[in-house]
Amino acid sequence: MTAALGFLAAALSICLVWPQVWLSCRRGRTRGLSPAAAWLAVGLNASWLTFGLLTRDPAQIVTNAVVGAGNTAVLAALLFSQSHLRTRTALLRSAAGAAGLVTIAAGSALSVVLLGADRVEVGTALGALVSVVGAGTACVQPLSMLRDRTQDLSGLSAIRYRLGAAANASWLSYALLRHEPTVFAAAGIGFGCAVLVCTLLARRSSPSAAAVRALPTRGPALAPAA
Repeated sequence: MTAALGFLAAALSICLVWPQVWLSCRRGRTRGLSPAAAWLAVGLNASWLTFGLLTRDPAQIVTNAVVGAGNTAVLAALLFSQSHLRTRTALLRSAAGAAGLVTIAAGSALSVVLLGADRVEVGTALGALVSVVGAGTACVQPLSMLRDRTQDLSGLSAIRYRLGAAANASWLSYALLRHEPTVFAAAGIGFGCAVLVCTLLARRSSPSAAAVRALPTRGPALAPAA
């Protein structure tokens, strides 16, 4: 049962990124993507991959190796299509968190390889940290959408977030059976955020919402007195 859930969670996680890769890389649509979230997604995949190697969890290893490649492609498309995101100021603001994550993951691996630290203890500590960061990262995209209800969201793939909700639900069950509280916490928050993004995208694409956005701006009914 546990192995089947792990396979299902891994399969859904591997599939979820590719609709976004197609939309952003093949069709060049990146509007609405949060640059900070895109950078953090790559950093999180590297960190979870390290966690999987340390804890010898094949589902985590395969999932984050493949999904990491997809998220890297989406990030590259975002930076290529929006040149202002490649400036030094923008990179310092959006990529700092991801750089910190990769540094910590690399340090964790080196502590085991070079210093002989306990593999399980280091992996558990890394997983706890990555879960906290992952919870915050999952909230970046929906918060960006809530903060600006009029922004162009044509670059967001609704299929990605539907698959994300299903994948996180599977990871919840998998982590519960394996007694991995860090994965359980990250998957729970990821599930909630994916559902929220799906809801916001559905509302944006509804006929009533489209009609409201299409209404022309009316001027004042009466001209001001001279």
